[in-house]
Amino acid sequence: MQTYHVIVYLCALAATGLVTVLISRRLIPFLKSRKMGQKILEIGPRWHKSKEGTPTMGGLAFISASVVTAAGVSIAALIAGETEALLPFWVVLAYGIANAAIGVVDDRAKLRRQQNEGLTAPQKYLLQLLAAGGFLALLRAAGLLTTSVVIPYFGVTWELGWWYYIPALLLLTGIVNSVNITDGIDGLASSVTCVVGMFLTAAAFWGASVAAPRRFSLALCGALLIGSTLGFLVYNFYPARVFMGDTGSLFLGGMVVGGAFLLDSPLLVVVFGIVYICETASDILQVVFFKLTHGKRLFRMAPIHHHFEKCGWSEIRIVSVFSALTLLFSVLAWFGL
Repeated sequence: MQTYHVIVYLCALAATGLVTVLISRRLIPFLKSRKMGQKILEIGPRWHKSKEGTPTMGGLAFISASVVTAAGVSIAALIAGETEALLPFWVVLAYGIANAAIGVVDDRAKLRRQQNEGLTAPQKYLLQLLAAGGFLALLRAAGLLTTSVVIPYFGVTWELGWWYYIPALLLLTGIVNSVNITDGIDGLASSVTCVVGMFLTAAAFWGASVAAPRRFSLALCGALLIGSTLGFLVYNFYPARVFMGDTGSLFLGGMVVGGAFLLDSPLLVVVFGIVYICETASDILQVVFFKLTHGKRLFRMAPIHHHFEKCGWSEIRIVSVFSALTLLFSVLAWFGL
């Protein structure tokens, strides 16, 4: 990419992080004044009860910062005559915002009912399917989507035709919900997603297989993810002063898997997003094992970050290990580009 792109990328990253911090400083007192505090499930770790009342929906800070940054980048691109290069970026950002809107509805329902349950699972998933379908439709209309599936590491490509959209919808909604599940302890989703943003950035600048027209957009997706999470970690790292809520985690999930679709092989998200996958898999395995064994548990508690808490790990240790694991698998994903 040109020097211009590098400068815009660095400005976008810095601006997103700074604006996230500035908005959070104002947002947290506002959320407290409106008594928009997180409810903690009784079945969760007992020591989490002390977190009850911590302001939630803090994801509004980095979502707003991302939109402000995107507007600034678009103005710069308009002046430079490179607006066409931003089309993939805007499609991904729109998908992230659509998921954030679902999160807002869910979080508001939880706060209104004063419990940790908002939308029902079918309601939430239907809305996510609609958002994912809209994302695929936009990619298709913009000429950014084919119905071929590239199998990483094996150099195999399968043409699925219209059947492509079934696994694509499952991948999109699956990753979005996996990021949501990962947001269970202070700083975990933010830290892991920051590393994922670094991988997307590396793929944009140095990934040989990433199509040239998508490189700038992919780099900007990485910039927004890194800037958003680093800025939010100022207030979300242990002990957290604010939670992102479904509003924030669904936005991050949309940006992560949307960015993966700008790669030639979106299936790589299963590799560099290994922590998200393990979190969801542990939840599913726990439920299946519990039913098959009539009450026995595979893990001390699911999702798996709570299992390690029950084993005596501190939240900081879990965040550090899970982030390191994400970094390791991001290196492995690099060889699948």
